[in-house]
Amino acid sequence: MNKIMLILIKIILGFIAFALVGIAAFLLVLTLTEFRPPEREDLPITGSFSVPRFPMEQMLTICTWNIGYAALDADQDFFMDGGTGVRPKDKKTVEENLRIIDNFLEAGGADFIFLQEVDIHSRRSWEINEAEYLSKGKAAAFAANYRTLFVPVPIPDFYGKVDCGILTLGNYAPLSAERISLPVPYGWPVRLAQEKNCFLVERFPAGDAELVLVNLHLAAYDTGEGRLAQTRVLFDFLLAEYAKGNYCVAGGDFNRNFPGAEDNFPIKDRDYWDPVVLDPALLGEGWIFASDTSAPSCRRLNKPYNGISEENEYWVIDGFILSPNIELVDVVTVDLGFRNSDHNPVKIEFTIK
Repeated sequence: MNKIMLILIKIILGFIAFALVGIAAFLLVLTLTEFRPPEREDLPITGSFSVPRFPMEQMLTICTWNIGYAALDADQDFFMDGGTGVRPKDKKTVEENLRIIDNFLEAGGADFIFLQEVDIHSRRSWEINEAEYLSKGKAAAFAANYRTLFVPVPIPDFYGKVDCGILTLGNYAPLSAERISLPVPYGWPVRLAQEKNCFLVERFPAGDAELVLVNLHLAAYDTGEGRLAQTRVLFDFLLAEYAKGNYCVAGGDFNRNFPGAEDNFPIKDRDYWDPVVLDPALLGEGWIFASDTSAPSCRRLNKPYNGISEENEYWVIDGFILSPNIELVDVVTVDLGFRNSDHNPVKIEFTIK
């Protein structure tokens, strides 16, 4: 073997060693800075408390909406959904989506608002503090569920830093707000750049009991026992609260189809993603799974949205679960044509029995 060949081999081995050291250092930094929330955490409540607390006698309304960090509008696709997009081309796009989302929520007049995928400081949404923007004039509680210094995909336009969570807004001051962690369905090192799902619980006085409102965002991409484990933790919590005599309403992005959804929106590509179906039997008799299956609540982001049903894939994964002592008055998905988010908002009206 001549000297030139030996030099080339040494150079190649040097590059490999350098790359391995770089990868190891990168994983070490992500591991040391990993978001490790406690199992339960009291959350600060900010904003306006001028409106009287929850009156039992009136009908109440909740709007839930995964706002797609105000970046997944009809013009976008997304690399995790079969597209190529990472973020909108400019900050102005996110600002305009956020403005329209805020106007819709203000005009809707819901007593409570459950929002998911609300960014604080993320590359994908051009570092805009969306939680602060949307919390104006409301009693607000924020629970982080996705924090990482860097998501190293896709190459070369990396997803980068993410700081995101779920946000509950209301016209009534809660007694408390709490973040409750859900099982993490991913192992190391994948979990370093993945969501740490949770639900946000607010409590309100309701006679001798409490109205327990649960804002949630469950895992999407896990295909094993992780999703079932998260569902069980949520359902066990609801059953325990109901056993105390409390009134429970859980809503948000379940990332599972509601019963009956596939009758109107059959799964076209189950190899890509199978949302599975929420099983009412896990809660038992009397619990209400409230969704509007006449309209889709979410679209697949494999391409920009053209509004042609036959060329798109839809799911009904946003809605509510009500305890047997809650009276459902109405539930409707507001079909906004996915103009400013890959989800449509869902509104519910209810009273306490």
